[in-house]
Amino acid sequence: MASSTSTAAGTQSPRKPLGFLQHAKKHKHSFIQFFAMTGILLLSVRSLGQKYRMHDLLDDTTALREERDNLTNRMDRIKRDLRREASLESSGLFAARLRSLFGDD
Repeated sequence: MASSTSTAAGTQSPRKPLGFLQHAKKHKHSFIQFFAMTGILLLSVRSLGQKYRMHDLLDDTTALREERDNLTNRMDRIKRDLRREASLESSGLFAARLRSLFGDD
């Protein structure tokens, strides 16, 4: 009996580990599921990044609008002050020059 077990053990080949491709073929369903889940995760991360980028762009748009409004108000005040000073001049040359510069008819 002892000889039969030793002979059986001697004739068995040691189990060889599967390579990556052979393992992938054997467990095809698991690999497909893994790659699908990885793809979904990457798309989710990308979507989240785009969401925060859109939020930042909206903040930038709001800040730029406020800056534009402030600059417009400042230009209007400067024009108003220049016209007031031009109206104080007796010759009217300064007022005529300002009208031509500002495009007023």
